[in-house]
Order: sequence, then structure tokens, then C-alpha cells
Amino acid sequence: MLQDTTTIEYKYQFFIERVSASKIVWGLKNKQGWANSNSNEDEEIGIIPFWSDRAYAKACACNEWKGYLPTEIPLPQFLESWCVGMAEEDTLAGVNWDANMFGKESGALDLALDILNQLNTINSAITFLNYKSINEFITEISEPID
Repeated sequence: MLQDTTTIEYKYQFFIERVSASKIVWGLKNKQGWANSNSNEDEEIGIIPFWSDRAYAKACACNEWKGYLPTEIPLPQFLESWCVGMAEEDTLAGVNWDANMFGKESGALDLALDILNQLNTINSAITFLNYKSINEFITEISEPID
């Protein structure tokens, strides 16, 4: 059964709040690499799904992702490496998808900005390799690319 827009948005906001608090993002990985798919909107666009909790990721390790294991990604690494890299490759993030591979498809930098803004809202400290602060990171990825 397809989910309605309200449910999808709720799951997206839950993801933002949960990963900002736990500082961990979950993906599915096997020996060949990370689980990925194509957009439900456009088959030409790649998506890498991520979950806020290990249990949600594990529930999706079925069908074509059978044999994949929930694997944690530290939040700073997710924001700096994954989101920035995915944006450069025009890859979307699938956020808290269900076992039917349905849920929010988000631009990687939009997702990063939502998480960074939530970190600011909850006054949470986080250490990056390439940025001195959350605000510096926000400024950097908010600037238009020439």
C-alpha cells in the first residue's frame, strides 16, 4: 500500500530529529557495496536509501536487498562525505523507506541542510573534518554553485 504525503513527511521529519539526536545514520551494505535504487519519479535518477534506526534498515533487507546488513554511518561522515558526494553525482537520498522501497526522495544537500538546521535548533555540537562549525557548513552548501 502506498503511503500518503503526510506519512512520508512525518517519517522524513522523524529521520531528521532522530539522526540529529543519535548522530548515526543507517544504510544497508553487502560485500558488493551499499543498497541503492532508482527514483520512483524518474528511473534515470539514482537513490541511496538511509534510515534513522537500525530496525528500520533491517526491515528493508529483503527482496533485492536480501543479504544486506544494517550498517551505521556516523553523522559527520554522512553529512560531509555522503551528502556532498551524492549532490555532486546528482544522486538522491531515500529517507526512512519502507520494505516496499517507498518513501521520501530528497536532494542530498536539502537533507543535509535540514539536519544541520535541526542540530542548531537543539543546540547540539558536532565535529567535522572540513568545517569549523555547523554554520560554516550551512553557508558553504547553501551558496549557489557557479
